[in-house]
Amino acid sequence: MVKRRKRNSFIVLASTLLLTGCGNSNLEISQNDILEVARDDANATKKECSNVSIQEEKKYYTVSFDTTTGSYEYKIGKDGIIQERNYKRSNSEEVSTSEPVKEKKEETKSEIETKKEEKKESTSFDENQQAAIDAALANAGLVQGDVTDIDCTLDEATQQYTVTFTFQDIHNMAMVDAATFTVLSSAQS
Repeated sequence: MVKRRKRNSFIVLASTLLLTGCGNSNLEISQNDILEVARDDANATKKECSNVSIQEEKKYYTVSFDTTTGSYEYKIGKDGIIQERNYKRSNSEEVSTSEPVKEKKEETKSEIETKKEEKKESTSFDENQQAAIDAALANAGLVQGDVTDIDCTLDEATQQYTVTFTFQDIHNMAMVDAATFTVLSSAQS
């Protein structure tokens, strides 16, 4: 129930910002709104966040906070769009790399059908690898038909999948949690 209410409040906030933004191209949102965007992306409640820091720059905010699962740092534009995301798991010494976050595009019916067909045709990945690939592609706003050279390997020590793929001659890498299939970090080269 809390998650549904939180999601509904985020949808209302996003809708309000979108509607008010139609008449004002210089829309800037408050620090509280920026913090809510970061917490929502991290799926963390206000009570779960500690060491919260918000620093205002010329064109964006830097937001950082800790949760029981790890530390988050965001670079969020004054328009409320996440530009970069860093995550460090609390039981890991490895710091994730950041990448500009791409807008997720709406999938058309034909793209959804293509995605379903490709899942059936793909026999080189097991169910968990395919779930990690799907999470990494969704995070990038892509579908499997958009990319080439897909690979997915599990690091047993960290329980993280490394998903790599190429999109428009750009090599992408994403680290995906093996238990929750949450994208922990992503980078392009």
